[in-house]
Amino acid sequence: MAVRRRGGGPMPENDSPDVGLVRIAQSYLRSRPWLPGHRSFPTDSQPPRPRSDEGLGREIAAAYEAAPRDGDRRTAELYERLTEENLAQFEAVTAAGVRVLPWQGPHQPYSSSADLRRSFHATGSLRVFLTRHGYGSDGGTSAHPLQRPSPVVTDGIRFAHNDVFRAVHDLFGHCMFANSFGVGGEFTASYCHLLMYPRPLHLLLFTEQVAQICWFFYGPHVLDEHGSPRRPGDPRYVAPRDRPYPPQKWFLLDPGLLERYLSLFDPLEDS
Repeated sequence: MAVRRRGGGPMPENDSPDVGLVRIAQSYLRSRPWLPGHRSFPTDSQPPRPRSDEGLGREIAAAYEAAPRDGDRRTAELYERLTEENLAQFEAVTAAGVRVLPWQGPHQPYSSSADLRRSFHATGSLRVFLTRHGYGSDGGTSAHPLQRPSPVVTDGIRFAHNDVFRAVHDLFGHCMFANSFGVGGEFTASYCHLLMYPRPLHLLLFTEQVAQICWFFYGPHVLDEHGSPRRPGDPRYVAPRDRPYPPQKWFLLDPGLLERYLSLFDPLEDS
C-alpha cells in the first residue's frame, strides 16, 4: 500500500549512498540487533541489484490480482506489528533531524526518484503524498489496516499509517541508495528496506511493496491479448503517470513467490 509516486548536506556524487541516512540506519539497527540488517545491511557501497525476470513479475502481478481483498486475524496482527515498526523508523529519522511534511499539492511531489533525492539534499525534508489523495484504483477502503490514523501529526495533519510507511520507504528504500521508481529500482528499494524489519513481517512487506509494484507494471491494465506488457509505440500503451494505483488488499501471498523474488539478488555461480 505504500506504493505511490531528503537531511541536508552535499548531494552524493552519482549514485553514492547517502551518508546521513546510512548513519541513521546503522544507529537504528545497532539498537535492534534482532533485525536481519544488523549484520548484513549495505552501508558503504551500493546494494545488490536484482536479475531481470519479467515472467516472475507477471506471475506476482497475476497472483495479486486474483487474491481476495481482506486477510484473516493473523494477517491483521502482522499489520499491527508493521505499524509499530514503521513508527519506530519514523521516530529515528525525525529524531535525527529529517523533516517529514505532508504534501498538499494536486499532483505527486516529485517528478522522479532523482528529483526526490535532489530535493531531500537541498531541503533536508521529505514531502509525503498523502494516502487520502491517492490510495488505490478501487478508491480505498477504511478496512485496510494501513488506512487507520497514526499518532503522527505534522502541520496540523494527522498521517495515516500508510503515510508513515511511505515516508520511511522513500527514505530508506529510495533516497539512501538512489533506487529508481522503475521495476529494478523498486525491487532493490524493497530488498533494502526488508533488512530493517523482523523476518516474520517479510511476506507481508513483499505483498505490500513488491506485489503492488508488479501489478503496476504487469497488471491487466497494461497487458495485451497475449498477456505481455504493452510497449511504447503500441496505441493502447498506458504510460506510468496515467496508470491506476493497485487495488488495495491486505493478505499474504504464497511464500514461494517471496523466495523467488529474494533469489533474484543471489549472485550467479560461475559455471
